[in-house]
Amino acid sequence: MAVSVRAIREALADIVGREHGVREGAALGPYAVDGVVPSAVVRPGSPDEVSRIVALCAAEGLAVAPRGAGTSMGLGNPPRRLDVVLELSRLRAMREYVPEDMVATVEAGATLDALAAHFAPHHQRLTLDPPGGGVRSVGGVLATHASGPLRFRYGTGRDLLLGARFVQADGTLTWGGAKVVKSVTGYDVPKLLVGSLGTLGVLVEVTLRLQPVPPASRSWRVGFPSRAAAGAFLAALLASHLEPDRAALLDAAALRRAALATDPIALLLSIGSAAAAVEHQGQALARLAAGHGGRSDEVPDTVWAGLGAALDGPILLRAVGEPRRLLDWVGEAQAAAARAGVQPALLAQPGHGVLQVALGEGPDDPARLASRLVLPLRRALEAEGGSLVVERAPIELKSHCDAWGDMSPDLLAIMARIKTEFDPGGVLNPGRFVGGL
Repeated sequence: MAVSVRAIREALADIVGREHGVREGAALGPYAVDGVVPSAVVRPGSPDEVSRIVALCAAEGLAVAPRGAGTSMGLGNPPRRLDVVLELSRLRAMREYVPEDMVATVEAGATLDALAAHFAPHHQRLTLDPPGGGVRSVGGVLATHASGPLRFRYGTGRDLLLGARFVQADGTLTWGGAKVVKSVTGYDVPKLLVGSLGTLGVLVEVTLRLQPVPPASRSWRVGFPSRAAAGAFLAALLASHLEPDRAALLDAAALRRAALATDPIALLLSIGSAAAAVEHQGQALARLAAGHGGRSDEVPDTVWAGLGAALDGPILLRAVGEPRRLLDWVGEAQAAAARAGVQPALLAQPGHGVLQVALGEGPDDPARLASRLVLPLRRALEAEGGSLVVERAPIELKSHCDAWGDMSPDLLAIMARIKTEFDPGGVLNPGRFVGGL
């Protein structure tokens, strides 16, 4: 540090007020990232305060880790440096909302549950629903590119984000998307920020596209005796005229965790539309399931809120592969877990090839888990153009396998150039992103 820790803490307190900072050693512990404890935690109350904090840190060569609700701080590699945690929970204002346009501008610390309550009286919704994500901040969901069952119809945060106000690594407060960003012309800045883990800029305000709440909605659990039967049904569903708005695939362990009736494998589906259309499509769904050996049971729409329980535990992996091979990857993941001697719970996004693997207990032997589950599954996925990310894990496991996996040298070089242009001093989350960026 260019100045003393005490001086930095005093300077931060001058910006946000003493009541909005954490400086004592014991109180800093919960804000550690992979065991690295920051020197200070600061909670700004406005985009301008975020700008001033980041500018101060840049001038003093301090490393900053943005934090939303704190639910995904385990994502990424251990930080190379960590001086200040920038906690954004006070940035939760609704800046602008025009129901007629179905567009809203909100501060990045607003939670998904709070936004849902705000939009509900106008029969509108933000279609971002990562499992267990109601308490997550919208900025954190975008920064981690988290998604859930509604992706089946509406896409991810990258599809819903229209514009972003963000703080650059030197403290400059600027816009991307709706307004010109002169310092980084040539880039679609909002799209770059989604999934960048706060390494390119600190999101403080976002403009989002909303969707109408359908007049009627019903949900079904469709159980199958085998992966082959589920795969045949899924292929037929994707080729049919049926229009589910949510879809999730769960194995038996995930079904039990979510308090649902168990089958070897099952799909959760919901259809939202006019009541008559929902009834008609529900009947067609039941016929399609029966034709592939499945059993369709209606379940309450509240089951979707319980999917977060399927992913509880200290270890969470995220595999992405060819969507048509989703059921094959389910089998590969189950087999790899058996070789490692662990019990997985699997939750997948049909149609997108995304598979999350949760382990309820930490490994007795992290090296064994890495060598028999994480690395073999990663190599198999990467051989087909896929990937495997360690979304959450103890530091002991991360010491045996990189959180992100391998990336082509050419692509990594492009990412490094972008990081250098946005953050030449390595202020924002240094070391945590792909390739140690």
